Amino acid sequence: MIPIAVSADTSPIAPPAGADPELVSLYAAHQKIYPRSVSGFFSRLRWATVFLTQLVFYGLPWLDWGQRQAVLFDLGARRFYIFNLVLYPQDFIYLTGLLVISALSLFLFTAVAGRLWCGYACPQTVYTEIFLWLEKRTEGDRSARMRRDAAGFSWEKLGRKSAKHALWLAVGVWTGFTFVGYFTPIAVLAREFMALSVGPWEAFWVFFYGFATYGNAGFMREQVCKHMCPYARFQSAMFDKDTLIVTYDAERGEPRGARSKKLDLSQSSLGACVDCSLCVQVCPTGIDIRKGLQYECIGCGACADVCDDVMDKMNYPRGLVKYSTENAVSEHWTRSQTLHHVFRPRVVVYTLILWTMIALMFISLAVRPPFKVDVERDRKLLAREVDGGLIENVFRLQIMNASETPQRVHIQVDGLSGLKVVTEPDLVVDAAQSRWVVVRLQVPVESVSPGSHPIHFEIDGQDSTAVVVEKAVFIVPR
Repeated sequence: MIPIAVSADTSPIAPPAGADPELVSLYAAHQKIYPRSVSGFFSRLRWATVFLTQLVFYGLPWLDWGQRQAVLFDLGARRFYIFNLVLYPQDFIYLTGLLVISALSLFLFTAVAGRLWCGYACPQTVYTEIFLWLEKRTEGDRSARMRRDAAGFSWEKLGRKSAKHALWLAVGVWTGFTFVGYFTPIAVLAREFMALSVGPWEAFWVFFYGFATYGNAGFMREQVCKHMCPYARFQSAMFDKDTLIVTYDAERGEPRGARSKKLDLSQSSLGACVDCSLCVQVCPTGIDIRKGLQYECIGCGACADVCDDVMDKMNYPRGLVKYSTENAVSEHWTRSQTLHHVFRPRVVVYTLILWTMIALMFISLAVRPPFKVDVERDRKLLAREVDGGLIENVFRLQIMNASETPQRVHIQVDGLSGLKVVTEPDLVVDAAQSRWVVVRLQVPVESVSPGSHPIHFEIDGQDSTAVVVEKAVFIVPR
């Protein structure tokens, strides 16, 4: 061991004489992003997705299906109505299947083409697009907004910003109202709001969801995608070099630099990138795609649209920024070669599993019986001996009608010799309703031994071929 001398002087190192103290911040100050408007193929595709998703979201609660709302999650009645399906809490397995299908879809789309969900269908992206469109209509384009924010107070500035925020709040509150309309019949909710008699919980969730939309899409925007969304953090685990991503062809674009349109690119040492920085200006998260793939990129393709416009003006071939793969760019693959490598084994496996899950879900819904049964032992009445030398057990059956028509059912039981149903075995359950029924079972005391005996309830649908069998236990006292 070699001893090491350590100085006992722990006083801070003083700055050189005459030097001014310097404050060093460990956090970068947030700079507001002003996305520039862009048009092109990916922009039109994104807006088509906005229209489609919002048409479904805002319009579906107003769609009638018979005598009720087509899609309604009635938490109070514990029934979920989805067109002609009536689901109960006991149908939780279908929600599990839906979540599994959603997860597999996310894995598949990410493996194929990166963050498609983020760039086109995520609510954060969709409402940010809507809010940016409203902002442009009230405050002008990017340069006008930047100048107005940098300028001092004026009545014009106050008026434009007030109009913008009023529109944002209106969209947010209407979004919250629509969201609550999936859980409370939206026509009833609308009448309650008009009469100012809405319940406290409905009012809370309307304004909570509305202000969340207002805050996320109006103010936080890219901060949600960069810092709050977990998908941005684990997406790299689903990417590889054959995943389609928005990529910059550095070999073709570098070295970048400004030039005249008359410059012959083949006779110049410059690359195709004119260093206009428009790809940065249109990016909703404010990144420079020329620096390579970054976790903040949501794959919206705005930079590809604006770069293609610049290439057209310069009479250069399109595709300096485009959807491609890292291998395709480095190996100079054609489009057919790129697509051939995109559909690799992991994508095929994801696809097969996904379609298998979807098929199983639809098959399960198709063969689902029109009613469900839960069996409970009546806790008030224990097993007892009654007149006539009979042992009696009392059960409570909950029969849930999962169809839109009344169901006639017949109750019978087996498992013990001489076991019979004493109460009325035939009953009717109204459409999309549940009914509790008390069922008394009796068996001759001499035909059974003391203890517990497994039995089966069979509930036959008189209007269908469905038969539901539920297990129970018949107890004989000692």
